[in-house]
Amino acid sequence: METLVKGGELIKSGKPDPAVEVIGVSKCFRLYHDYNVNLKEKLINWRKRGYDLFWALDDINLTIHRGETLGMIGPNGSGKSTLLRMMTRIMKPNKGEIKVHGKIAALLDLGAGFHPDLTGRENIYLNASILGFSKKEVDAIFDEIVEFSELGPFIDNQVKNYSSGMYVRLGFSVAINVDPEILLIDEVLAVGDESFQAKCLERIYSLQRSGKTIVLVTHNSDLAAQISDRVLWLEYGKIRKLGDPWEVVSEYHEAMSIQPKEEESGTQDIFIREVDVLDKAGNPSHSFQTNEPLVVRVHYEAQRPIDHPIFGLSFYDHQGLMVYGTNTQLRGYDISLAEGRGRVDFSIPNLTMLDGRYFISVDIRSRDGETLYHSLDKTRHFDVKSSGRDIGYLSLDCDISWMEE
Repeated sequence: METLVKGGELIKSGKPDPAVEVIGVSKCFRLYHDYNVNLKEKLINWRKRGYDLFWALDDINLTIHRGETLGMIGPNGSGKSTLLRMMTRIMKPNKGEIKVHGKIAALLDLGAGFHPDLTGRENIYLNASILGFSKKEVDAIFDEIVEFSELGPFIDNQVKNYSSGMYVRLGFSVAINVDPEILLIDEVLAVGDESFQAKCLERIYSLQRSGKTIVLVTHNSDLAAQISDRVLWLEYGKIRKLGDPWEVVSEYHEAMSIQPKEEESGTQDIFIREVDVLDKAGNPSHSFQTNEPLVVRVHYEAQRPIDHPIFGLSFYDHQGLMVYGTNTQLRGYDISLAEGRGRVDFSIPNLTMLDGRYFISVDIRSRDGETLYHSLDKTRHFDVKSSGRDIGYLSLDCDISWMEE
């Protein structure tokens, strides 16, 4: 039997066991046109309402292996949620078939499977019964569900009075505590607060370690790459790419043009003429390996003598989160006077960053920080590719040893 590990690599030979088989699946919907403008026309033409066929999925073939985590990404309307609903048999395909081998728990639309007039307690039993669990089985795990959801004081309130975050807490808690063989998650992790999102991710990692099959639909492509064995990119109802998480996500970023717009500001008493990103040979480059050297060269010109300017450098991910920042003042480097043209090199001997696209911002400020002379925000970018031994943002030395005690 074949076993999948991070990145889709196989550590045993043999044929893998399928958890979900999607065989030639297509799904279409009717898009109706209603040109009648008043009640009389609607009554006269009620049989003549026209429509077009919209194919949300077109001949999809996919095998999800037992114990695998598959991330699904793609723009809105690409068919991700439709495919997930058909795996749960909420929808049926117009063509093809889907074979599911195992007990499924699904967390789809916010509040799906909940009755708004029932309490949280009653909805736990209702939701679990839909998943095929008896009252006795739910009784055994009820306390764990409530504890994980952190909704103890509100569990006997009607869920129509819950916030969106409380909906997610309750739905996710039921889905992961009924011990499914296959867990389907559709985007809802984006709704909870940060602490609960972290808690959910930790439980997902725990399910992965116990060999559960997970299918995650998300617009956070970097999250999909981080936790998935493979990533599926859907576009216009077709498979655009399926394979190694970081390779698929990197191409997805490129195709979606996920690049923040450069913004410029400042008095420009001293301004940035050019920014170069250089490799170890001093050549312009936008592609680096983890632990390679990198130089960001800032060419400037001072319109007048500027006393003690501070040059700053920052790296951001595509979501706008700063992953690194420094400046000449923090580094104890003092430029006493800037006049005319010059350059400042930020030399990084070991780029300890992992896979992803990073954006460069540079700025020049006064010594007291009150005057911004010039800022170029997200002015350049570079891509980093690692050996695949680690995940996240940083590559750190890590020696692993093992012994029996």
